[in-house]
Amino acid sequence: MSRHGQLMDGVYRYQRHIYDLTRKYYLLGRDGLIADLDPPAGGAVLEIGCGTGRNLIAVGKAWPRARLYGVDISEAMLETAHVSVAKAGMVDRVRLAQGDACGFDAVTLFGREKFERVFISYALSMIPEWEMALAQAARCVAPGGRLEIVDFGQQEALPKVWKQALFGWLGQFHVSPRRDLATAIEQLAQDMGGFPHSRTLYRGYAVRGGLIRV
Repeated sequence: MSRHGQLMDGVYRYQRHIYDLTRKYYLLGRDGLIADLDPPAGGAVLEIGCGTGRNLIAVGKAWPRARLYGVDISEAMLETAHVSVAKAGMVDRVRLAQGDACGFDAVTLFGREKFERVFISYALSMIPEWEMALAQAARCVAPGGRLEIVDFGQQEALPKVWKQALFGWLGQFHVSPRRDLATAIEQLAQDMGGFPHSRTLYRGYAVRGGLIRV
């Protein structure tokens, strides 16, 4: 396992048991992203940094005809994800695998190279080489498909003391909101061919972005 994988296992070895209960209060925008995914019937949806499986299960409920895939670097998180998927009765619909977001082989892990929808929810801010992960995600998107991202924003319209407190607290969990996310998405769309989009949510608390592959 990579050093980052070991770090994530250390961070979440115990937190994973209460992760979904606690994070629902401040990982804002996830459910809106899921509601907007709109995969085609029978389409494949990949979550990079799937964690506990919470989001994939929500996608499965919202889009019952989608085929679901999840990759995460943390063995500990994937243990929880497998249990959650089983409890949700989605074992036949969800495939999970361990892999590094910056360079996994989708064909080896899942037997397919491209996906109609790829999404990343509050994971880029935890990946040191996040631009590599962003490029890897875009490569997994099928022509005409979409990459969707939600993560912490720069808190532009919120009090400075709030930003300082939030960023200080996030730093304890190795989370660094990516100031240049929108610019990176635009550059990636130019390099790989696609139409980028990005916008802030909740006065800058979060950012939604992504691209449509041509």
